[in-house]
Amino acid sequence: MKWVTREKAKVDRIACPWVISRFVDKEPVFLFVPKEKVLEVAKSQNAIPFDSPGAELFHYEENGKEYVSFDSVIKKYKLKDPALLEFAKIVRGADANIPDAPSESAGLEAAALGFREIAKDDHENMKLQFPFYDAMYAYVKKRMEGKATLEHAKK
Repeated sequence: MKWVTREKAKVDRIACPWVISRFVDKEPVFLFVPKEKVLEVAKSQNAIPFDSPGAELFHYEENGKEYVSFDSVIKKYKLKDPALLEFAKIVRGADANIPDAPSESAGLEAAALGFREIAKDDHENMKLQFPFYDAMYAYVKKRMEGKATLEHAKK
């Protein structure tokens, strides 16, 4: 399937392709276009738009809480993996201004900004960041098993 979003990806526009490719679509094709072209390209390319105004897979509010496009993908595709749901809190905290952001959110946002700076384009950005997302997801799984903690939290 084809998926389309805004160019110059940071957190949510890398997190969404990661979760889509790992849990939803084993052979996705991602298109990155100017913000004003997302819905037009979605229609012309028969692509699913995400993390763009007007897209179903976008930020939303529920019970007074803000959720990001990563959450929308999880909700729409009924993903139930407990570690993924926990990881979503980190992504949400890195992409939105929420009061209860996990401490890992700041690191994810910093890394995303750095990767965006060193990548030549959005596809290279995904290629560089996906191993980081894989590592963060693995860390969350281990943490949930009680086998991983942040070193500075022990002090």
